Amino acid sequence: MFWIIIFLVIAGFLAGLLQSVAGLASLVSYPALLIVGVPPVIANVTNTTALIFSGIGSLISSSKELKGHWKKLSFFIVLSLIGSVGGSYLLLHLPSASFEKVVPFFIFGAGVLLLLSSRKKKAIDGSSLAGSKNSQGTWKLIISAICIVLVGGYTGYFGAAGGVLFLAILSAITDEEFHIVNAMKNVITFVGNLTATCIFIFKSHIAWHYVIPMGIGLLAGGYVGPIIVRHVNIHLLRILIAFAAFGLAAYLLLAAY
Repeated sequence: MFWIIIFLVIAGFLAGLLQSVAGLASLVSYPALLIVGVPPVIANVTNTTALIFSGIGSLISSSKELKGHWKKLSFFIVLSLIGSVGGSYLLLHLPSASFEKVVPFFIFGAGVLLLLSSRKKKAIDGSSLAGSKNSQGTWKLIISAICIVLVGGYTGYFGAAGGVLFLAILSAITDEEFHIVNAMKNVITFVGNLTATCIFIFKSHIAWHYVIPMGIGLLAGGYVGPIIVRHVNIHLLRILIAFAAFGLAAYLLLAAY
């Protein structure tokens, strides 16, 4: 049992790092729970619960990036919660087998969106045009709201790489710097995981004896991640996250088909 605890703490730290930097914690945390013998459905629920600790760590660490953005962020949180509650309900009442066949394409699309949003940011930075903003504002708001609700529903229902989907959507619909978008993503996923956990406490079974050791590692990893984002080459980081998403999509595609 001692080595299982050590294993989960280390896996949690790596997962927290991946979650707070790229939204890809489930590359590590979910398989780690399966390795120690947690059944798949319980592992999914337990993983969501443990990820709360990563959110706490990154929230504390990202206070600098979040300053002045809470109004916009609160709007995104409400929308994601609407989706997350619906997704969590579906998880408890519908089989996920058919949905798993579509997930790889969502994750692949997130990788593409991250690469495209990087090019979009460069275009904005190199442009001085400011005329057509208002005419596009209403449609952009509607499309943004729909996207956030759908990704919230995805994270509540399936969860894998939900963070990278939020990262891709926020990068596409906002003009903020990457480290700010990443901090917003961390808060949104934290609130979504917290809400889903509240539902799971009453409707499902959580392996709490695994949540605690993994949560310790996730807390530390979640705190360190935003610090790393401040000091790395953002363009390179986007590319690495995108290709990690492509790799995960390919793996899930093979597993589903």
